[in-house]
Amino acid sequence: MLQDADYTPTEEEKNIRLRVLDIVAGTSVDGPGLRTSIYLAGCDHACPGCHNPESWAHDGGREMSVAEIMDTVRENDFNVTFSGGDPLYQAEGVAALAGAVKRAGYTLWCYTGFTYEHVAAAPRFALLMEFVDVLVDGPFIESMRDTALLFRGSSNQRLVDVAASRKAGGVVAWSRD
Repeated sequence: MLQDADYTPTEEEKNIRLRVLDIVAGTSVDGPGLRTSIYLAGCDHACPGCHNPESWAHDGGREMSVAEIMDTVRENDFNVTFSGGDPLYQAEGVAALAGAVKRAGYTLWCYTGFTYEHVAAAPRFALLMEFVDVLVDGPFIESMRDTALLFRGSSNQRLVDVAASRKAGGVVAWSRD
């Protein structure tokens, strides 16, 4: 059992709402081990060849509170990945969800079309990055597509160890060990 049995949603988590396209439990393609992937609506990157163009609409999916999403996360009891769309387009609400995920004892991966450098320099993403373990960064570039890559679609995308990168002041790649 991964979860912290003492986790209880805050009043804020009951009120913060996100646009969610889907929640898929037991996936193995969005990070190591079995994970619960939360697909969030909204993306302006519009990468040619995107595997999920229906996720681009910011009003897509359905509204769910952080507490409702956490009910599903805890029911499945897998580590968590945020994908989409681009979760960073809902940064404030996603930060609240990320905090709940971490308080409940799960690891957290987050996919974004922004680069780590952009995310690290933008104050609106600071709180979210306190909770993310690994950031899969960069837009999907069709001409750089490589199906042999681990957990990403094109060779420009990186698996960034966020805590190590923040400490080092530059990108530190995540490794499985």
